[in-house]
Amino acid sequence: MKMSELLQQAVEQKLLRALDAQFAMIIAGDEQPAVMLAAALVSHDAGEGHVCIPLSRLTPEFCFAGRQPDFAEQLFSLAALKSGWREALLASEAVSEHEGATPLKLIGERLYLNRMWQNEVSVARFFGEENRAITLDGTQVIHVLNQLFEPMADIDWQKVAAAVALTRRISVISGGPGTGKTTTVAKLLAALVQLSDDKPLRIQLAAPTGKAAARLTESLGSALRRLPLDDAQKAALPNDACTLHRLLGAQPNSQRLRYHAGNPLHLDVLVVDEASMVDLPMMAKLINAMPAHARVIFLGDRDQLASVEAGAVLGDICHFVTRGYSPERAAELSHLTGYSLPAGEGSQASVLRDGLCLLQKSYRFDSKSGIGQLAFAVNASDVKQAREVFSKGFGDISKQPLRETEDYARMIADTVEGYRPYLELMRSHVDPAVILDAFGRYQLLCALREGPFGVSGLNNRIELALIQKRLIERPNPTVSRWYNGRPIMISRNDSSLGLFNGDIGIALDMGEGLRVWFPMPDGNIKSVQPSRLPGHETAFAMTVHKSQGSEFEHAALVLPNQYTAVVTRELVYTAITRARNQLSLYADDRVLEKAIVTKTERRSGLMESFS
Repeated sequence: MKMSELLQQAVEQKLLRALDAQFAMIIAGDEQPAVMLAAALVSHDAGEGHVCIPLSRLTPEFCFAGRQPDFAEQLFSLAALKSGWREALLASEAVSEHEGATPLKLIGERLYLNRMWQNEVSVARFFGEENRAITLDGTQVIHVLNQLFEPMADIDWQKVAAAVALTRRISVISGGPGTGKTTTVAKLLAALVQLSDDKPLRIQLAAPTGKAAARLTESLGSALRRLPLDDAQKAALPNDACTLHRLLGAQPNSQRLRYHAGNPLHLDVLVVDEASMVDLPMMAKLINAMPAHARVIFLGDRDQLASVEAGAVLGDICHFVTRGYSPERAAELSHLTGYSLPAGEGSQASVLRDGLCLLQKSYRFDSKSGIGQLAFAVNASDVKQAREVFSKGFGDISKQPLRETEDYARMIADTVEGYRPYLELMRSHVDPAVILDAFGRYQLLCALREGPFGVSGLNNRIELALIQKRLIERPNPTVSRWYNGRPIMISRNDSSLGLFNGDIGIALDMGEGLRVWFPMPDGNIKSVQPSRLPGHETAFAMTVHKSQGSEFEHAALVLPNQYTAVVTRELVYTAITRARNQLSLYADDRVLEKAIVTKTERRSGLMESFS
């Protein structure tokens, strides 16, 4: 049997995508079965979020994550390696090392799609070589920082983060929920304005999704209003945030962007929130569009889920955050902040390390917060501590089993009650903004896309339960999916409408027929006819991935009753930290505890690039 025929079988068994097999057949013919197999697997891994595949993982044991071992053995047997993978790959005209424009790149012991390698090189160069120091008058910096930050006995890491960003072109500020990332950046922007010598600064705020941009607009605006600034200084600060797609000028039905290396962004300072959601290709596009003089400040939680697409850029970069600063940098920051900062050890990634800061104190969660303690336990992969948290009877967290049919029915009933308030408001014909706000207070989150514990199954069951409670009236779903009160999430960007992947709206009839109403990043509300919407889906349930950049007064997480590889520590931590005041968890203990000790794996060479 030929390799091409086996790859087609793999597609039929849903072990590979059709795209993976087609790419492999373009790369190599059946006379090069090993190259064809490697091409299919590196394409498959890119679809799974990995930037590259180590040659050591090109084995039957790792193939298809251990599924179908006999079929994997057949594939590798047909590959018929005579020497090793390196020799077999470099014998192909489709593979090259550092030089050469080939579809596949073999860099050391890692195999890349060419575009992924190019993106990784760009990102590594940006955060390393291009991250230059910015010289300011130290006396002025100290004065401004002391005005904005009150003295503390312990190290004020918010003040340190501001000093880091003031004196580096590129900075990364990471911290968990409630550590004050927004407060820090508000004071940082105020400091930049005060230190600009009355020269106008073009400052832009951006985030990966519309929801995250709206949150950044709201939270940063509130923080800025509390600062002691005069009217001229306030006027110099930004009023709203936009999505990264809108910032870069995404074109409808096109991969082209308005802003790129040949036409850079017109700005002096860029703040990017929720940076953990920024995948490697988007990060490469963003830095490609940055003007050489501009500062960029990335904010995010290094412990959250990585981006949906390939790469885990923030996580890879923040791998070095605990290594400490170079001796010169530690001395500089100690002088500027008044706190004694010890230097780190070694010189690996010193340029990168000198632009990082980790916020370490949570101001939202204290010893009385079950949400905070559970997030800490999960993030530490500490199953015993997680059990103790649940046993302490905290009022802000609850855990329900999910083993029996009755457990599932109870979870659906709880969800109906969670959404009841916005549906009752809808019947009262209040303003759409009020309804949208009420809907956003509760959200059911899940790990999967399909099945009874996934988005599709849960949305269907919730709709049926709401119909039974007469909270919604859904017409025949074979005729139309639309009804008054239907929440939807956009799944495909449409810059002409100003709607982007992750934006949430609600279908409401306000007397002029059914329209879908969306909150916009600037605080306004807009409505769109359902027929004009880009790709979308019902949003009573959404994946944890899609919830990133959002917060809810009450978040509920449902895990599948059987463990699956996507249920990891990062997924559970991210879901927990979406809850502001209340968390409901529906899970089998074995599934939850397996998730707590399972770390998400994203393979890349980015960390090694900084050595």
